[in-house]
Amino acid sequence: MKIETKIKTFRKPLYLESGRILEPYNIAYTTYGELNEKMDNVILITHALTGSHKPVKEEDSDIFNNGWWDKLIGDGKPIDTKRFFVISTNVVGSIFGSTSPMSQIHPNKQSLYRFNFPVVTIKDMVKAQHILLQSLGIRKVKAIIGGSMGGMQSLQFGVDFPNFAEKIISISSTSSTQPWVIAFNRVTQEAIKRDPVFQNGNYDIDEVKKNGLNGLAVGRMAGHISFLSHSSMKKKFGRNYLKDDSLYDIDGRFQIDSYLDYNGNKFSKSFDPLSYLYLTKAIDIFDLSNGFDSLENALENFKSNLTLISFSGDLLFLPEESDEIVKAMTNIGKKDLVKHFEVESDYGHDAFLIEFDKFQDYIIDELQ
Repeated sequence: MKIETKIKTFRKPLYLESGRILEPYNIAYTTYGELNEKMDNVILITHALTGSHKPVKEEDSDIFNNGWWDKLIGDGKPIDTKRFFVISTNVVGSIFGSTSPMSQIHPNKQSLYRFNFPVVTIKDMVKAQHILLQSLGIRKVKAIIGGSMGGMQSLQFGVDFPNFAEKIISISSTSSTQPWVIAFNRVTQEAIKRDPVFQNGNYDIDEVKKNGLNGLAVGRMAGHISFLSHSSMKKKFGRNYLKDDSLYDIDGRFQIDSYLDYNGNKFSKSFDPLSYLYLTKAIDIFDLSNGFDSLENALENFKSNLTLISFSGDLLFLPEESDEIVKAMTNIGKKDLVKHFEVESDYGHDAFLIEFDKFQDYIIDELQ
């Protein structure tokens, strides 16, 4: 499988939904496979909150969470790179090569954006990706596939660029972020901002990379609780206590405590806290109906065949939220364009990153 990773710089301003601009800006992207002569075998992969443009595992990559969809993408895999030219970008605002709060304000200046970085939305991320693909000569794609925040992007593509994708597959996502998700994000946002080491966004980058940021670690623990489910936690950890810890020691830990500690601390050394603030803000304010009278109105121009995949045990984006999209499409006479598959799973939201065997056939069928 041919793999190429590049960073492209755009000099023309990116006009953002907020009214502000980014100029210039970079987009990092990775391609897998070969583009055919007709240029009609393109699949765009859109990533989730902590994902990157590296959905396929690369052993020499130092990018956090690289290979997050490794079981889905590759030669002979469900998203078959022998057939398709797969492209995955790093969204504007993320830290893996695209312009973010930790990028320089301008190539000629030495200061970083930090909190001077503008709020970017899902709509802005999609606009930047569309500009990138157009610059590569790609005018239309076979499919756009993404989970969670990636699913939001895929839906936004269908609304903003209705002739761009033949098919859209949105997994574990929603048409608008609900209070439950916003509340969990708020915990992390406040934990980050209240950490003394954060210094109102002026933290020492090297120190945070070396030691992490306690606020981000604690917030990520809360995040991991929301990514799982009651059943999956019980099955995975039970009430098991760490063997070397005393039950009557105030610092003694259950296995679930150890899991949260490990993942929170590891993450806080691997992901930038300012990027986390900006990306969770983008998730919080996501609403397909922004600028429209209703969700139905937003979906009026939708022309792609839409496949929604949800998981019964997902506590962040409930299957009912996908049903609402189906209902809206039905109300405007587009029932024939949409399908919703609810997968039985007690794993939780992270099922879209774990339980591939439960949903990959839906992707295979749609890509026939």
